[in-house]
Amino acid sequence: MKVTLRHLFIPAVTIQYPDERRPIPERSRNRLYVNIDDCIGCDQCANACPVDCITIETVKALPGEDLGTTSTGHKKRLWVTRFDIDIAKCCFCGLCVPPCPTECIVMTDVFEFSEYDRSRLIYSFSAMTEAEAAAKKLQQQQWEKEQQAKKAAAATNIPPAPTTVSPPTGS
Repeated sequence: MKVTLRHLFIPAVTIQYPDERRPIPERSRNRLYVNIDDCIGCDQCANACPVDCITIETVKALPGEDLGTTSTGHKKRLWVTRFDIDIAKCCFCGLCVPPCPTECIVMTDVFEFSEYDRSRLIYSFSAMTEAEAAAKKLQQQQWEKEQQAKKAAAATNIPPAPTTVSPPTGS
C-alpha cells in the first residue's frame, strides 16, 4: 500500500498516444517512399532487397520518345510500368536506399500503416495505369517486330559475294 500511495502523488509519465507523440529518431527506418518521377527503372533497389518485396517492370522507350531527365540529371530511357513495394514482406533494413543512383527511394518517418487486409499493404508507385502500361508494352512489341522484319528483309537483299572464276589453264 505504501508503494501505491507514493505513486499516487507522482506525476504520470504516460503519453496519451494518438494525441501526444514521442519524437522519433532522425535516422529511423520506416515506410518506403518512391519519387517515381526520378526513377529510371534500373532495378538496383529490387536487386539489393533481401526479401524481394520490390517489384519493378519496365519498357524501353521507343526511338524519338523523350522521357526527360531526373532531378539529378540522369536521362530516362525506360518507362516504369510497375513499381510495387509489399510492405508486409519488408524487413525495413534500408538496403534498397543506398544503391539508387537517382536517390528516388527513401525511408520516411511514417510508421503507422497497419491494415486489416494484406492486399492493402502493397503500395504501387507507378504513374501509369494498367491500360497505359499494356499499351506501352504493345507498342514496344510492335516496334521490335518491325525491326526484326527490317533485319530479315535486309538479310535477304544482300547480293551474293562475287565468286572469282579462274581462267582456264592451257593443258
